[in-house]
Amino acid sequence: MQWNRRDFVQAMLGAPFALTVSLSQARRLPAAESPAAGVTIPDVNAGETLFDYIQRVKGKHDPKFYRQLLGAANEFKEGDQFIGVAAVDDQSRHNARQLLAATRIVDLERHPIYEDDLNRYINENLADADSRPVNLTLGELKQLLLEGSEATIKQIAGTLSSDVIGCVVKLMSNDELITVGTKVFNPLPGSQLGAKGYLGARIQPNSPTDNLDDIFWQVLDGWSYAVGDVVLGTNPVSSEPESVQAVELQLREILETFGIADVLPHCVLSHIDVQAEVERRSPESTALWFQSIAGCDAANQTFDIDLKKMRDYARSRTGKYALYFETGQGADFTNGHSHGFDMVLHESRKYGFARALTREVALAQMQAGQTAAPWVHLNDVAGFIGPEVFRTREQLVRCCLEDIVMGKLHGLMIGLDVCSTLHMDVSLDDLDWCLEQIMPANPGYLMALPTKIDPMLGYLTTGFQDHVRIREKFGYRVNDAMWAFFQQLGVIDAQGKPTKHFGDPTWVYLQYRRKKGDSRPEERILDEGRRQLAEVRSRGVFLATGYGEKPSALSPDLQQQIDRIYHDAKQSIWAELTPAFIATLPASVPITTQSTSRSEYILHPATGEALAPASQAAIKQLRQQYDAQYNVQIVISDGLNALSIMDEDQLEPFLKELRSQLKTAGFHPAEQNILVQSGRVRAGYRIGETLFGGLDGNRALLHIIGERPGTGHHTFSVYMTSPPGSVWGQPGQVDHNITRVVSGIAATALKPTRAARDTVRILQQMNLG
Repeated sequence: MQWNRRDFVQAMLGAPFALTVSLSQARRLPAAESPAAGVTIPDVNAGETLFDYIQRVKGKHDPKFYRQLLGAANEFKEGDQFIGVAAVDDQSRHNARQLLAATRIVDLERHPIYEDDLNRYINENLADADSRPVNLTLGELKQLLLEGSEATIKQIAGTLSSDVIGCVVKLMSNDELITVGTKVFNPLPGSQLGAKGYLGARIQPNSPTDNLDDIFWQVLDGWSYAVGDVVLGTNPVSSEPESVQAVELQLREILETFGIADVLPHCVLSHIDVQAEVERRSPESTALWFQSIAGCDAANQTFDIDLKKMRDYARSRTGKYALYFETGQGADFTNGHSHGFDMVLHESRKYGFARALTREVALAQMQAGQTAAPWVHLNDVAGFIGPEVFRTREQLVRCCLEDIVMGKLHGLMIGLDVCSTLHMDVSLDDLDWCLEQIMPANPGYLMALPTKIDPMLGYLTTGFQDHVRIREKFGYRVNDAMWAFFQQLGVIDAQGKPTKHFGDPTWVYLQYRRKKGDSRPEERILDEGRRQLAEVRSRGVFLATGYGEKPSALSPDLQQQIDRIYHDAKQSIWAELTPAFIATLPASVPITTQSTSRSEYILHPATGEALAPASQAAIKQLRQQYDAQYNVQIVISDGLNALSIMDEDQLEPFLKELRSQLKTAGFHPAEQNILVQSGRVRAGYRIGETLFGGLDGNRALLHIIGERPGTGHHTFSVYMTSPPGSVWGQPGQVDHNITRVVSGIAATALKPTRAARDTVRILQQMNLG
């Protein structure tokens, strides 16, 4: 399966990104009921290293204990606690850091934390041992990073393994991380992107239905605020090559019309296989190629990638624009691949992967007779999973600062998606506070949307006017070539001050039409632009125009609309399927997961992935009743938005059309629906294992699940999984990598009847292989 960031996140959450609400409106989550056992380090001896301590306590080297000690050196995060490597208290954390600081680099590298092909690959191109500071302790390395010049740091950083880089940031305070972050910069070739004093923006013009007008106008909207100089990067709803190609061509057309395709690349964040297929079908339609990456082989398999595939793609990228990666702390362990070591080390290994692939691009360019100038950057999506990773604004800041420094020490141009979900105790005001704390470290770029709300993914991140505020406060600049373009557009003047056209996308539309040779009167074109703007807004896609008391503030009317969405988001995520609704659903078998409450479902996602014992027995009984006569089972779960399931004119027309289309296509769907309360995507896999395991032929499970509170739409998705019964019969074998998704289904977004037809069409393709 082509699995992209959007799909992966949906699957981990049981629904995609969810929007946060302000703390005055949000329902706070209670403390974790039963945390995993932590790491206790009662005392250490002066000068004692990690390995001395392990020998003293265990009598020999103990790999599991070793990983626990390394995790205990981290600032507290729920994700480390979940896998049992977090310190139980501040004293144990202090002692773990003392042991780590006394440990030499060479001794750390002689004891691999976890070995797989990825780790061997990312370390094979490090400098020879003779030129590496291997005899330094981690504490001495920390001081060198704090006191050394950028040139000195870069010379040393290129010789450091990802594990060493991950370990040294554990020893730093937030202020120390900022100190290092402000000294090291890795700008993209021939630009100021990622340079000191510059802060770029990825315009993220997402549409709930991949509507090309939605995408077009969000790009123009960003430019009206002089925002958008790193990449035009759209997350697609559909990963079908035809749909991705259409979006790629739309983005390229905008850039080519304005004559800036050689300054600003475009990208559709589908799986890299899809992007390659689109480029094969339509040469030069793509520019920058995207892929989410993980910190170990097993987690990368979830993204349907491996070393060979990514190395081959890297070697093929000999043009100006090469690769764009996304990562985030917590993605590995939430997908079952922690291997017993902490999130910081997993994240650092992702950056090592990106560093190694950047070298592959540079080598391929040289072999093609070109100058080595790899245009590769990485976006750290911090806060995109939920409270099982970390819960507070302070933890979000810490995560971002750690990742900025690890990325820069790996030689990467690193940006941030400083984001929040409804799960986390992070409000709108908190996100602004987080940006204030993080920006002194000077990351390469941030996300940029018309408002803080993503209209398709339904999460909270940075808006266009956040960029205006940050530029005002910190004095950060936009890539020089794009700043000149914004001046030519007329949205800023020669001194960089907003003009009367600032925040007016219809003015940018006028310039676009003039570039297309349109000679109609100005007011006629502006009226056309206003009509198109209204049509986009009517589809629930927010577009910012003008500003409030100052250019960095939203207009009051738009702010009020956003506030209404927050209230709806609050209701959506805490809503539960009502007895009255359950009674109306025909031919349904109600079951439950191991989540005993809504708060447990949110705090402990694994409980929503496993069936309650009585429900497991009910599915076994259902299997006996079916007697292998059906090859499709429909499952319905509340997910993170029960309102999307219960709203009128949503589920009912979808089910009606779905069953009709399935029968027309020759499938044999079970007459009964399975209705899951507190269900996540993997709960469906458990149902399929019990229902279909060992049966002949392909057996499909269609899992309808509520999602995306906060988009303004009450949307659900359908997850399609259709392997042979022999695969269903292997517990744990069925996972996201063989699942396809149709998402954004709502009466106000992707129409339920159309979504049903798409579902059956894709299911037919899946069964054909």
